Amino acid sequence: MELKRVYSIAAKEYKHIMRDPFTLGVAIMLPVIYVFFFGFVIDLDYKHMPVAVRDNDQSSVSRKFLQEMSSSGFFNLSPLHTPLEADRALNRNDVPAVMIIKKDFGANFTGGDPSKPGKIQLLLDGSDNAKAGITLSYVSLAVQKFNGGVRSDLIRTRFLFNPELNSRWFIVPALNTIIIGFMAIVLTALTVAKEWENGSMELLLSTPVLPSEIVAGKLIPYFALTLFDVMGIFVVSLLVFQIPFLGSFILFLIACCIYIIGALALGLFISVVTRAQQPSMQFAFAIGLLPGFIFAGFIFPVENMPLFFRILTTAFPQRWFLFLSRNLFLSDAGLIPLAGPFAGITIFCLLMIFIAIKKFKTDVEP
Repeated sequence: MELKRVYSIAAKEYKHIMRDPFTLGVAIMLPVIYVFFFGFVIDLDYKHMPVAVRDNDQSSVSRKFLQEMSSSGFFNLSPLHTPLEADRALNRNDVPAVMIIKKDFGANFTGGDPSKPGKIQLLLDGSDNAKAGITLSYVSLAVQKFNGGVRSDLIRTRFLFNPELNSRWFIVPALNTIIIGFMAIVLTALTVAKEWENGSMELLLSTPVLPSEIVAGKLIPYFALTLFDVMGIFVVSLLVFQIPFLGSFILFLIACCIYIIGALALGLFISVVTRAQQPSMQFAFAIGLLPGFIFAGFIFPVENMPLFFRILTTAFPQRWFLFLSRNLFLSDAGLIPLAGPFAGITIFCLLMIFIAIKKFKTDVEP
């Protein structure tokens, strides 16, 4: 491999990028726009959940309990006056939950007799199991907090790395995985395919340039462009979403570089195999987006998947880079605990580069 020829290919690709302001603008602005949209729209913190309440006790204790629930900001309480209204509220899907405070709730609560506790019945709409589970946990926490004066000295809870359990701290660092991986694959998936369709690849292959030099020359400008996107997302995460970065920036930068090179090589491999822009785009969307959302643990924990799919996720670099990004943002993790994920994205990167060079044809025949 001669660096002079690699530089010539990279310079040619750079000129192609600069002559297409629309693609350049999309490549620079779209990742930042995605971070804003995903960061503000995806919110796993349920607030102002509607809960219908029938207070059969009407005591000062029950009113204080409902007042604390309402002031927490997690619930919007609406009163029910008859048992029939409670049934209708659930059957008509007016509210996802109905809470019924039993009679003598206040007296039993203040009485201190363990055999006669204050009772609350919670009826949940199970058609949305995710919302039902979250509502149950929130109501349970509200009950424990109200009853916390009795046993508050036994357990003290502290959340590490995300003290406020802010879902944006969980989502935004993971967006690097989805957006950068997708953009890198799409940008390079069109390069070789576009040249095959335009007929310029035949001219390139008539020169003494080696496939490895073509691959390296085409990756360099897109690597610089994607790395610029990474830094843009990083700045937005810190300044706009106020997410702390507690890890090593050097390790984060190294992980980003390895992941970007692997994703660019994958996109180049797709364009080499398809040799047409339309199928290249289709493959890029399928490979760049779906694994990141489904198999990387972006929202759904990998640990909850069946064994076969847990094993399958190890083949996707999105899983490893997402783990690296979250841990380097929110915890001061060192190289040793991150060695496994680093090995995963490194193996992927080297494999994609090897396959892209190997599949790159030196003749004009498909």
